Amino acid sequence: MSKPKILIFAPREEPPQTISALEGTGCEVAFGKSDWQLPRTHYEDAVVEAAREAVALMGTSMRHTPISRRIMSASQRLRIVAKYTVGVDDIDTDAATDLGIMVCHAPTESNCFAVAETTVTFMLSLLKKVAERDADVRAGKWRTRENFGYYLGSRQSDGFPGQTVGLVGFGRIGTRVAQLLAPWRARIIAYDPYVPPAHFLTHGVRAVNYETLLRESDVVSFHVVLTKETRYMFGEREIALMKPHAVVLNTARGKVLDEKALAKAIESGRLRAAAIDAFEEEPLGMDSALRKLRPDQMLLSPHSAAYTEGGELQQGVAWATRSVVTALKGGIPDNVYNREVIPRWKERFGGASISS
Repeated sequence: MSKPKILIFAPREEPPQTISALEGTGCEVAFGKSDWQLPRTHYEDAVVEAAREAVALMGTSMRHTPISRRIMSASQRLRIVAKYTVGVDDIDTDAATDLGIMVCHAPTESNCFAVAETTVTFMLSLLKKVAERDADVRAGKWRTRENFGYYLGSRQSDGFPGQTVGLVGFGRIGTRVAQLLAPWRARIIAYDPYVPPAHFLTHGVRAVNYETLLRESDVVSFHVVLTKETRYMFGEREIALMKPHAVVLNTARGKVLDEKALAKAIESGRLRAAAIDAFEEEPLGMDSALRKLRPDQMLLSPHSAAYTEGGELQQGVAWATRSVVTALKGGIPDNVYNREVIPRWKERFGGASISS
């Protein structure tokens, strides 16, 4: 009888200790092909074949060949799909729940905090008009009034209220942004219907509904996972509610925003600027309206907010490995995304090791 199989569908330089830990469960470790991760490709048939009889799937993001119901149905023994990253929008989590399969993600400090730092960098770059001031000096200009920056925080000396920063999503990343901004004394509001009121109070953030956030914010920053509720939650209707010349930041997922509507609003002067790290289609198409905007109007980043020297996905790989080993021994990992599946999963696999 052949060994149970763990398929690393989207490998990312897994260290030897990861492979040893996975093989220590009595499983054979198989690897997906690098081509499966390429943009604008579709390899579902190949992934289905590779996933047959797998007890676990793990890997980094593979958005152009998402882990579909068909892939997960290829093995009746599949217990877990574990991601190295925070986002699970490339997994059909509804199908996983229907099939009794746990989906685990990796909201690591390295990932989440790096995204938060990038968010603050974007914000300050736009508010302090870094690109405009650089262009002035290169053009021989000096200290032009139109390129005076915005003061971010409140001031006690003259009662200046400061900028209002609106966080759409107040999970790990949104909370870290609030923590980083706390010394600036900025007014921070947030919208997140899934976070208890005490969490807002603890961090000195006012909880508001989405429309209030859009109306009151000078900066709107998105920190939500991509779901049916958040898909294209920001478009023409939402832009119409905002202050003239407000700033928009997106370090979440591209399909949270309507890029054409955002570009149109900035080009017309309805909004002042934006900074984007995640796009509707990646890599960003050469014909994208976002590319036509100047750097002082639109900062573009190649979906790399979480990437840092010495960080990248190492912590996520380690967490996914622990999750898989735990699940294959019959236990519940500490990072299950679709927690509603746990009762059914326990009925199917709870307490039973794959080797028993």
